[in-house]
Amino acid sequence: MFERFTKEARAIVIGAQGQARALGHETIGTEHTLLALLASENGSVREAVRDNGVDRDYVLAAIIRHVGDHSEAATIADRDAEDAAVLKSIGIDLEAVRAAIEENFGAGALHLPRPAPKKRGIFGRFSAGSGHVPFSPRNKKVLELSLREAIRLKQNFIAPEHIMLGILREGQGLAAMILSERDVDFSALRTELARSLGARAA
Repeated sequence: MFERFTKEARAIVIGAQGQARALGHETIGTEHTLLALLASENGSVREAVRDNGVDRDYVLAAIIRHVGDHSEAATIADRDAEDAAVLKSIGIDLEAVRAAIEENFGAGALHLPRPAPKKRGIFGRFSAGSGHVPFSPRNKKVLELSLREAIRLKQNFIAPEHIMLGILREGQGLAAMILSERDVDFSALRTELARSLGARAA
């Protein structure tokens, strides 16, 4: 199946993995594929949903709202906010302490070098974050449906628009829910994507 994917469509699949990793998610869901489609340089999908106010920023915010941001940066920010709240409850203003330290020791004095990742196991493999992130069963179905959409349209390639058609046809994943929350007309979107694909195939 993957031999039919255009270079752009392969970039979407790889991009979805990158989006899931960036958010610290353990599986690549339909939402990550949608995010990769909207971050892609191929503007066909982006333009097709733009009038509904669906863009990369909206989808990212919706994913975080529904699933959360489990990235290391978000975890550190959450921990820092909790620490600041605890210190404030006992009368210590963390921002005032930081300002005083930087005034006395220079800007960036609190930025310590990050320790090297801890190794585990007898072969010293690195912990989570460096391993394979699997596709969710629903997202695998989306990729399968993208092939079916290409066959339905009598096209021998799979482009990003086919992947979006797969998301719409599957219709149950978080990506479809996010689009529904913005009242995206799936039927009109299918028509627009098919038109774009027709122009590409001509």
